[in-house]
Amino acid sequence: MQNVFIEPMPKGRWGPIDGYTLEFQDGTRVDSVLYRTESLAISEIKLRGYKPLVAKVRITDKEDATHWKAVEEAAA
Repeated sequence: MQNVFIEPMPKGRWGPIDGYTLEFQDGTRVDSVLYRTESLAISEIKLRGYKPLVAKVRITDKEDATHWKAVEEAAA
């Protein structure tokens, strides 16, 4: 099962999070939707058969494993 990163938007800026996008390791988006909540994004990516990873920090780096945590099957 391929990992998909649930990225808070806007990227790299401080302030409120407007929504979440679904991205692969290389930064390409799974779709063009901006999900209003993290749980909606998790649900969508699980329906598509991917493994969701959520950010543990506000400014993320996909190469740094400490910035991400896997979503447990029971969650969301």
